[in-house]
Amino acid sequence: MPKVSRPYWGLRGGWLTFWITTACGADMTLLGYDQGVFSGVVISQDFLRTHNLESPSKTTLLGTVTAIYDIGCFLGSILAYWLGERLGRKNTILLGSTVMSIGAILQVSSYSVGQMMAGRVIGGIGNGLNTSTAPIWQVETSKMHLRGKLVILENVLVLVGFSLANWLNYGLSFVNGPVSWRFPWHSNSFSFSSCSSLRHGFLSLRVLRRWLMTHGREEEAIQIIADLEDKDLDDPFVQLQRSEMKYSIEYERANSVSFSDILHRKANEKAGTKTIRRLLLGMGVQAMQQFSGINVGSYYLPTVLTKSVGLGESLARLLTACNSVQYLLFSLIGIPNVERWGRRKLLIFGATGQCVCYIFITALIRYNEMPEYAHRHQVASASVAFFFLYYVFFGIGMQGVPWLYPTEINSLTMRTKGAALGAATNWIFNFMVVEVTPIGIQNLGWRFYIIWIVLNAAMIPTIYFFYPETAGRSLEDMDDYFRTNPGLLVFRDKEAISSKRPEKYQAKDQYIIHAKEDVAIEESQHLEVAV
Repeated sequence: MPKVSRPYWGLRGGWLTFWITTACGADMTLLGYDQGVFSGVVISQDFLRTHNLESPSKTTLLGTVTAIYDIGCFLGSILAYWLGERLGRKNTILLGSTVMSIGAILQVSSYSVGQMMAGRVIGGIGNGLNTSTAPIWQVETSKMHLRGKLVILENVLVLVGFSLANWLNYGLSFVNGPVSWRFPWHSNSFSFSSCSSLRHGFLSLRVLRRWLMTHGREEEAIQIIADLEDKDLDDPFVQLQRSEMKYSIEYERANSVSFSDILHRKANEKAGTKTIRRLLLGMGVQAMQQFSGINVGSYYLPTVLTKSVGLGESLARLLTACNSVQYLLFSLIGIPNVERWGRRKLLIFGATGQCVCYIFITALIRYNEMPEYAHRHQVASASVAFFFLYYVFFGIGMQGVPWLYPTEINSLTMRTKGAALGAATNWIFNFMVVEVTPIGIQNLGWRFYIIWIVLNAAMIPTIYFFYPETAGRSLEDMDDYFRTNPGLLVFRDKEAISSKRPEKYQAKDQYIIHAKEDVAIEESQHLEVAV
């Protein structure tokens, strides 16, 4: 007999999910490396001399060179909005990885501000394509009880790349000349190796069940459901997922709102699925991640520690590298708790802790600007502990959930667009933060950090009052929830904010499964009688 070719390397169930996560995780690790490497580059004297950015008068330009990467990410996310459904998840990420590698080559070979900025924009476009798409792919191929954990794990892998870049920056701080900043940008080889593994993974793992179902390839979609669940095609659970997805697709096609309708304010004519509200919730949580002030540190922590706290450059680099390790380790706490605590509680926990940390940071840094105070440097240096503690709260609460939430809250037909708009929101506010931080530190001093106290404090009631819980729900459950025309203030609805799946959804699933089992038994009995 001829050998039967099995898809996805013959993997099914848990192993298939594992390799999907590995492929997505390689992409996110590359993102973390690219984010972390520039914090050491911007304080390299050779980099500043080569690009004529040494003068304090060039602070604004230096901020733009750093932040322009986020404009590229924004453009890439918008591009993913238009291309994501046409190309599919796999091809979009392959395109993004290739573009990202081209950007890395331009940056590593740069001798001018123009080339560096061009490389950062191009690299950002690739990153925007990837970060808008990889979380969707993970969410759509994950079991309900693993979905949040796996997306949070992906974001923890961002920190693996981030930590690697920071330790490399510290090691090269003892080296003079171009190698101190060009060698880290030899991440182009790192990029190519990651792209290679991604290509092999994605070419083999065509597990896009909801995308296939949406595009009329139902038989392939059902086979993928069976493979991911490690069940037979006629299993009642597989058929349940099939029927729920088909119903959601048909309902959304009849009631969803196009982007053109949104722009022309025609959404109310077909707003049965609360499309605009769901888009705004996903975009809002991504904006909150940037309003937390994380990229004050991610891009500029060595600068903050030297300018605001008064530490030496070598010690600032060492502390930044050490912080990246504890940031990574504490982020692991979010993996098991994203389902146990739920998205809302993690976000509120993170925002509360971040607000408190910035209160202490602001109060302590103020002493560094009091020349009459004898121990001002010693007191200001105590703020380092609260920078470290800030990353603990952010790593547990805010690191991964903003990337997960838009993929869960948006409907099937708007999921790619919603994730792309969410990522675009993240990157445009990222640009704003990275652009203003060096100017704010230089001109406002300790008062600059008050901004982040206020913004973190404002997040707490916003999340509590307006954000429904998505933990424990299937993606189809969220469609059911918004079909009921829920009120804007969700905190009054205990089912909407519970981290456990509401009983009505469990009961519906059991009813459908039993009904399908009864149908299967009747068909079997009729067949026996006929025989």
